[in-house]
Amino acid sequence: MSLAQRERRALVETMIEAGPAAPTLCGTWTVHDLAAHLVVRERRPDAALGILIGPLSGYLDAKQAQIARRSFAELTEQIRTGPPWWSPLRPVDAMANLSEMYIHHEDVRRAEPGWEPRQLAERDEARLWTALRTVARAAYRKSPVAVVLATPNGDRLTAHKAEGAEVVLTGAPSELLLHAFGRDEVRIETTGADEDVRAVLATDRSV
Repeated sequence: MSLAQRERRALVETMIEAGPAAPTLCGTWTVHDLAAHLVVRERRPDAALGILIGPLSGYLDAKQAQIARRSFAELTEQIRTGPPWWSPLRPVDAMANLSEMYIHHEDVRRAEPGWEPRQLAERDEARLWTALRTVARAAYRKSPVAVVLATPNGDRLTAHKAEGAEVVLTGAPSELLLHAFGRDEVRIETTGADEDVRAVLATDRSV
């Protein structure tokens, strides 16, 4: 079973345990809203285009609101079973859904007070480091200073190049990936001038 599949199952379990009205780290979305988003993404490719294409965002919102009227049990079951056979995501589920499932799992977990990071296996952290490499430059493209991502094991990745000051963000790949996708509920260490660190942490990291 791929890491994406394991995270999918764990996400569903966490959603059910939290309940549909529980908060998430996705703005004002509840767990039910997040479930509707995931179902749209995997089962309504026509509407899911609105995630990437601004002019279609209104259509996406309308379809997501429509799907959100389904029962929570139905939505979580559709997430659990994954993309249907006809979905373009199904053949590439292990890669295309790795970050999606991991990040949204943590969106539910870390919206609750007292959360603690999970201890992931080294091979899983390695997969998340690979995923991070594909999005890091896009995530930190708006940073006013250079950004380097580093792990305690010594791996380093230049996420953004700029003249002058540099900020290093150090943490497990899982934590760095969450930060790259705009989450602030993470456990990372920062190195650099205070002003530069504040600027990086405040950077719009939308991918």
